[in-house]
Amino acid sequence: MKQNITKWVLGHKVTAYPTTGDYDLMMGETPPHVSGPPPHFHNSYKESFLVIEGEMEFMVNGEVTLVKAGESVDIPPQTLHTFGNKGDKSCKWVNIHSPKGFASFFEKMGVPAEEANAQEKSVAPDLIQEVIKNAANYDMVIKM
Repeated sequence: MKQNITKWVLGHKVTAYPTTGDYDLMMGETPPHVSGPPPHFHNSYKESFLVIEGEMEFMVNGEVTLVKAGESVDIPPQTLHTFGNKGDKSCKWVNIHSPKGFASFFEKMGVPAEEANAQEKSVAPDLIQEVIKNAANYDMVIKM
């Protein structure tokens, strides 16, 4: 069995799980009051989120929705979206990208969870600029 990789990515703790299917599977945890990634879309990836604890605010094509534990969001390709935790409690979620490939964004842009101050490093201005500069390499088209 392959090792799971946990990284802090833009303020979110994300663990990638190896799969045999044509999809990426991640478990995430977002601390209270953490914004999401810049609004973006993927040309080829379908994306789904299942909130398993707490709640997360999603913006999908301009519509803002509060998604609570047990609820999900399905995001087709070329759909502008972002998400963040505006609440006072942590939010835990499952994320799937299909087809497989987007997990490499988390691997390359994330800060290893075992590093000191990893969450703070993951939102440092220089790393955010690196994400913006390289996002298109991962089929993440940012619209600010």
